Amino acid sequence: MKTTLSSPLALLLVLPLVAALNYGCSTKPMSCGSCCMMATAAPAAAPAPVLTPLPPALPAPASQDDKMAWFREAKFGLFIHWGLYCQPAGVWKGQPIAGIGEWIMNRAQIPVSEYSQLATTFNPVQFDAEAWVQMAEAAGMKYIVITSKHHDGFAMYHSLVTPYNIYDATPFHRDPIRELAQACAKHGIKFGFYYSQAQDWHEAGGAGNTWDFGPDDAKDKSGAYDKYLQSKAEPQVAELLQNYGPVCLIWFDTPRMMTKERGQRFVDLVHKYQPACLIDGRLGTSGDYVSTGDNVIPSATMDGDWEVPATMNHTWGFKKDDTDWKAPGDVLFKLVDIASKGGNYLLNVGPTSQGVIPAECQSNLLTVGRWIKVNREAIYGAGRSPFGEEFGDYSTKLKDAAGKPVYLSYTDWRCTSRPGKLYFTVFKMGRNGFELPAFKNEIKKTYLLSDTTQADIPLTTTNNVRVVVVPREKQNAMANVVVVDIAGDKVER
Repeated sequence: MKTTLSSPLALLLVLPLVAALNYGCSTKPMSCGSCCMMATAAPAAAPAPVLTPLPPALPAPASQDDKMAWFREAKFGLFIHWGLYCQPAGVWKGQPIAGIGEWIMNRAQIPVSEYSQLATTFNPVQFDAEAWVQMAEAAGMKYIVITSKHHDGFAMYHSLVTPYNIYDATPFHRDPIRELAQACAKHGIKFGFYYSQAQDWHEAGGAGNTWDFGPDDAKDKSGAYDKYLQSKAEPQVAELLQNYGPVCLIWFDTPRMMTKERGQRFVDLVHKYQPACLIDGRLGTSGDYVSTGDNVIPSATMDGDWEVPATMNHTWGFKKDDTDWKAPGDVLFKLVDIASKGGNYLLNVGPTSQGVIPAECQSNLLTVGRWIKVNREAIYGAGRSPFGEEFGDYSTKLKDAAGKPVYLSYTDWRCTSRPGKLYFTVFKMGRNGFELPAFKNEIKKTYLLSDTTQADIPLTTTNNVRVVVVPREKQNAMANVVVVDIAGDKVER
């Protein structure tokens, strides 16, 4: 049986008091669990951390540029899709279910009465917020966004709006979102939430569940959809904004039936409780930045603020038969490619039902993190490429199904920039060195970013083509960043 608070206003008035009562109690002290997550043998249960007060919400920024400053600096974030769907892990009643793991309830048309029983056995005893945040930090990620409630309607935090949440409905009886917020605050990592505002397959009025509750347009016309928004979605977003410290962004998704008026109610909540919090591009009304399609990287530079949400394999939520992890070199290329075009890379992991991020997934991310640590200046806060020819071109022969030329991506190098500096990340070093693209500025110095002495590396000119010759013994197998100091702040072509 499901109960909800009938008055969102009443809920909002009691939330801070309840949070203080719940989170003021001490639990067992936490020990380091980062090494346990990489072990092949099943580790012991991670102890719950002592919960301490979180910092207050940040004040309203002076301008939109001030509001976006951290986002433009960060470039690389960790997305986490974690919920009840990680238990079946792509299999229902012995049958593999096609598609992405977190959509298993929808793809298998599982009745609410059956799917909700997953909560009774969900007990991720190996979850260790500190270890997750340490992994993200070591991977070079500057912000974390986790699913507080996905389309299945199950809250992964202690919600007072409905008992259908990880604290009240499972034997785990902890609030992992609260623990993550605390670990992020400790390590200086920005913390945000994914929240499925429109789709909620657990609720009769939520969008998406047509096998239990009928077509969505009928819910819209009857008022059931607005009742769901006002009695569950909006109060839950208010909870997240009030009880989990500074929220860097809220990542809304699939804006079905989200009219401008409905979307504005969520915008008003964010501005009221967390004026510095960013809103992504999938609410249904204008946000603070653009979200591209899933795993969609633009073919050229884009103006404005934007982000690519992407997967480490082929699914978002954990799916046991999908172990096709992106290799470190692939992750690194995509990160530099996106940064050179002016965007951020929000890369997803799907933890298991035990609360463990798969070991190979972690290992690949940590390899990328070691490269970033050495070459961070070329990533964090770096500007777009002033060139463009490095991205690719349209084929003169190949055509797509519509008869249009196929775009061929080039992957030899990418360039990020700062005033007076160019960072050429070279993935394929030519036998005779790296040919710089044509530009008029005088070159004052060339060196490898990985060289702390900034020793000059040879620069030759043949037929007006300038070539940087990187000694073989100084080259990195993944990629080399050649720094070119130029006269003037901007490139002249």
